[in-house]
Amino acid sequence: MKKFTLLFFLLNVTFLFAQKEISGVVKDNAGAGLPGVNIIEKGTNNGVSTDIDGAYKIKVKDGATLVFSYVGFNKVEKAATSSTIDVVLAEEGGQALDEIVVTGTRTAPRSNTTTALPIDVLSSKDLTSTGQASFDKALQYKIPSFNTVQTPVNDATSLLDPYEIRNMGPSRTLILINGKRKNLSSLLYVQTSPGRGETGADISAIPTDAIERVEILRDGASAQYGSDAIAGVMNIILKKNTNGGSVTVRSGMTSEGDGEMLGVSMNNGSTVGEKGFVNYTVDFSKVNLSNRPGTVDAAGEAGDFGASLSDVQAFLAKKPDAGNINGSPETAAAKFLVNGGFSLSDETLLYYNAAYVYKKVNSFANYRTPYWRTLADYPFLKDFFGDGTPASYQGYVPTFTGDLNDYNATLGYKSTKNEWNTDASITVGGNTQTYSVDNSFNRSDIQDADGNNVYLENSQISFKPGGTSFNHVVGNLDISKVLSDKISIGFGSEIRTETFEVTEGDKGSWDGIGADSFAGNRPENSGKWNRYNLGAYFDLAYDVTEDFLINGTVRYEDYSDFGDATVWKLSSRYKFLDDKITLRGSISTGFRAPTLHQIYTQKSQYSFVPGEGIQVSGIINNVSPQARQLGIDRLDAEKSTNITVGIGAKPSKNFNFTVDYYNIKVEDRIVLGDIAPTTFGDVAWFENSFDSRTSGLDVVANYNNIQLGTGKLGFNLSGNVTFQNERISPVKSNNFSATLDALMFTSRPETKWILGANYEVGKFGFSLNNTYFGKSTFKQAGLDSNLRTEFTPKIVTDLGITFSATDKLTLALNVNNLLNVLPEWKFKAENAAGTAILADPAQVKNQSNLITFNQRYSQMTYDGYHFSQLGTMFNLSLNYKF
Repeated sequence: MKKFTLLFFLLNVTFLFAQKEISGVVKDNAGAGLPGVNIIEKGTNNGVSTDIDGAYKIKVKDGATLVFSYVGFNKVEKAATSSTIDVVLAEEGGQALDEIVVTGTRTAPRSNTTTALPIDVLSSKDLTSTGQASFDKALQYKIPSFNTVQTPVNDATSLLDPYEIRNMGPSRTLILINGKRKNLSSLLYVQTSPGRGETGADISAIPTDAIERVEILRDGASAQYGSDAIAGVMNIILKKNTNGGSVTVRSGMTSEGDGEMLGVSMNNGSTVGEKGFVNYTVDFSKVNLSNRPGTVDAAGEAGDFGASLSDVQAFLAKKPDAGNINGSPETAAAKFLVNGGFSLSDETLLYYNAAYVYKKVNSFANYRTPYWRTLADYPFLKDFFGDGTPASYQGYVPTFTGDLNDYNATLGYKSTKNEWNTDASITVGGNTQTYSVDNSFNRSDIQDADGNNVYLENSQISFKPGGTSFNHVVGNLDISKVLSDKISIGFGSEIRTETFEVTEGDKGSWDGIGADSFAGNRPENSGKWNRYNLGAYFDLAYDVTEDFLINGTVRYEDYSDFGDATVWKLSSRYKFLDDKITLRGSISTGFRAPTLHQIYTQKSQYSFVPGEGIQVSGIINNVSPQARQLGIDRLDAEKSTNITVGIGAKPSKNFNFTVDYYNIKVEDRIVLGDIAPTTFGDVAWFENSFDSRTSGLDVVANYNNIQLGTGKLGFNLSGNVTFQNERISPVKSNNFSATLDALMFTSRPETKWILGANYEVGKFGFSLNNTYFGKSTFKQAGLDSNLRTEFTPKIVTDLGITFSATDKLTLALNVNNLLNVLPEWKFKAENAAGTAILADPAQVKNQSNLITFNQRYSQMTYDGYHFSQLGTMFNLSLNYKF
């Protein structure tokens, strides 16, 4: 017995001496400790879990391998060769944010610290932490150089808000999904709003829960990706996880008690056989109307509409806002997305993704008051919008309904053979918008052969004004190879066909003046147009040394409708001090092809004319007979030159920052000019009007993992400062007013900063973000030339609180715009004459009435503002993991 006991003791001692203790910390992408991570000694049942701070200790045998796993994150294996092993887990299917990025290079992917270009990377957690209801609004409060805002007068613009990077307009940022071009919207912005005369992809249609991460390249990249990449590239990487799905229920409302929001989304995934995967997202949401009308000025109304002051006052006593409805429209959306792949062999992969989005938006035109559309002019209105008696007629408000369908899909094939990487794919995408106008009428005085009015008292009150659609088919072939430890190459081609269609409205919507508030598409302005282009590129990356990189790209494009373009890019990066400091820079040429929308759009539109209410004018296209008679040239591509110089530093593991200067010159910039009187009436048109220059500075800094009590604190600071954003050449014709100049160059904040703090302690997470919207300047239509309007800099504060009730259930409360900060503006004098105007209260009131439509839009003026006018918003969400 003693011998057996001694033998057992010696065996245990031997086992103990053969073991060693491993300790460390497991963190997520943002540097926060992950509690509850499973750590298993591979091939055994020996395992532990991380504590509340992500720390762990485990005893393992010599030569063991540790397996780290956590629901929703990549599984990681580490050989137990050290007594301390720290691990960063990325969301499943992706990389840690300081690891590989795929945007900005056509050769081998590189880490974010070794790329020669400035790239922002946001995880899905970063996006959802904002509490914003849509992807574009989340970016607004995460990326300083990104701006988007709802327009005061909605119509078709309410279907998707214009956005821009570096004040360059929506059409100069290229949107990719998993590296493939996203289709443009069919909507052309024609109102006096940011993005006027342009179009962009509908990024608000992309469900946030389907996104793994977003890579935003802040540099010109036409040579790498083709047209539209003058300001930068946004590459949206979709989730690939096959387990750890979740369902999220969202609700919210504004502090005014309107804008109620309810949404539910589910993201889940599954393996397909032994070699495939599929991840899918379903998202439904409904947002109710938010209304922020002003108190209308009676004297201004009486002057504009030639009405008696007493009649105006009598109506405004009942409706101080003149029945006007402006703010955020009612929106319902259904979004579906799937992302998957299947390994055909160890060296080949078939991959696919597809998305479909339906949105329905209800908004309102300006209320037609009874002193605007009077019974004296239209006595039958008492029958249309009353009970048949004059006393019942109180005016009417036309309603606008937009239905949007957006889809995109990619099918591709990747293979690796003899170290050659080949990626062949085909992408289809499209966007269709159809419109309805109700509670309106056609006031055209047109008679039939028998002398009866076709419209007026016989007019319909509901109209189908038609719509627009755009689709493309894109074929890509990309080939790359790492030739040696110093040289890698990439080359490929792209062929793209595009089709733009304007759908004719019903006759009543366009005949004569057309439907009041939104005229339909006329037959002669409707049709279908198509073009194709073929592009090819070659990319060479040369690591001169381990620290010194040079990358060059050249691209050739040939369009069927306007010709060809050749562009190039050269970038470099140098690291030193053990990779703690990185110097980087690039110079490139670029181009942007005119969109089919800009070439072929011809229409009538209702626009606000200061002092005259809403008037009808038109747009003629550059290929029309009218354009030829007026001597208007056909559109050509914009050309650009981009210079970027920056420095990145990572002095310590938890602190890093980047500073990048950019300078963008755009030649032959395509502009939708002002309405001008011609032999064809008051019309506007597109032209390559002038050259512009935009320069500024982007700053990003992060300091994480500060121990505070039992929790971890982190800070982030990012900012964009505009040094120059102006026209640098004469305009081609005289239809570019001070209003358009200000709209294009000064209407967005000249600087924007985001200061955020995050604190993780126990089961709670806290975030506090402050977004500083700098000064913006307008020159609204109708404003005296001796004055300008300036929007006052403001700080919008957002608070977020998360509570991990269990391993599966998380509650999140977001209070956006915590302090209920609203836009404010004031007049500024340009000279002594302007000072004299501001000294006269009567003139000040008159000027204010002109640019706010008699105070209907007192908070933001008729032409816009620089951040949301809705004030405080409360959002509560519940996330349950399967």
